[in-house]
Amino acid sequence: MDAAGLPEPSAEAREHSRRLQSRISDAIAAAGGAIRFAEFMEMALYSPGMGYYSAGSRKFGSGGDFTTAPELSPLFSACVASAASEVLAGITGGEILEIGGGSGALALEVLRALDSRGELPRRYRILEISADLKDRQQRLLAESLPSLVDRVRWVDELPADMEGVIIANEVLDAIPCERFRIGSPDPEYLGVGTADGAFRVVSLPADDALRQQVRLLNDSLGEPLAPGYASEWCPGLKPLVSSLAGSLKRGVLLLFDYGLPRRQLYHPERSEGTLMCHYRHRAHGDPFLYPGLQDITAWVDFTAVAEAAVGAGLVLDGFTTQAHFLLGSGITEMAVPDPTDLRKSMDTAAQVRALTLPGEMGERFKVMAFSRGWSGMLPGLTRKDLSGSL
Repeated sequence: MDAAGLPEPSAEAREHSRRLQSRISDAIAAAGGAIRFAEFMEMALYSPGMGYYSAGSRKFGSGGDFTTAPELSPLFSACVASAASEVLAGITGGEILEIGGGSGALALEVLRALDSRGELPRRYRILEISADLKDRQQRLLAESLPSLVDRVRWVDELPADMEGVIIANEVLDAIPCERFRIGSPDPEYLGVGTADGAFRVVSLPADDALRQQVRLLNDSLGEPLAPGYASEWCPGLKPLVSSLAGSLKRGVLLLFDYGLPRRQLYHPERSEGTLMCHYRHRAHGDPFLYPGLQDITAWVDFTAVAEAAVGAGLVLDGFTTQAHFLLGSGITEMAVPDPTDLRKSMDTAAQVRALTLPGEMGERFKVMAFSRGWSGMLPGLTRKDLSGSL
């Protein structure tokens, strides 16, 4: 274990991280000694061949750095499939488009579930920007679902006139964000510089975009944030959500992620932000540790998501917790105990608890759905609608 209490990377991994650190340091030097945090996060996660999501290390599951709901249990994907089937039936066919396919587990289990129901989509498309993850998805589906792999297509850009369901699971939290701090009187960016060969936080002057964002937060909260308050802001969130909305001609946009409505996310007591890093199933707050070897995320402002989607012409169908969505989608009915296999039954029960309990993923993760040209209602949104909190 190193000084941060995290497992030691291998010598090869350390060298990989050192090369990426050198590349980022060069960018800082070229910019005059400092860059904004969003640029640092972009390079750390997405630098071609070197960033966390672009290189070859395992990210998901027990051998990676974190576990998403599809890796945790096929029951999550079965509930997503149930929602997709409602939409596809309501518009008499259509496709599924998954944004950021991760390990491929969601696509695999959604297709299996829909196949068992005789309700396969016309096509299942995956938009994946990581060549490494795309390769892993292709191998998983070819090995585990060879009879349906021809129905899957990988795309490099959003299709126009999409009819069906667009799914994004833990995508929004990985959009590069800015860090900022409230000053007196002006806010400031918390950028990234270097000192003695290491990255460090440096203050950078605000621009009109940051000033406008702080005014928006103050108006939403009903009082100004106090000097010293620090948090994150994601300028890329609205453009991405607007693009997803623009792609959807008819059907549903279904989003899963962790975050809060704006007034809760930027509550005065949450004065150090929500930035979080994941390395070997340890969560910590140092984004400068092991560039390229760890994930960097920040909680999602779901009010901003709703503003962007509705502003692009979609209808907000509902906003709820993952627990309520899964329970409304029938997860407990799907988790039928096997009287002949006690171990399997116990594992299934543990998976349901992890997906739904408040202390696990149930309350921290939220589900938001928007539609265009579809008048139905997903059962998972009917148990408890939190749209009023937005």
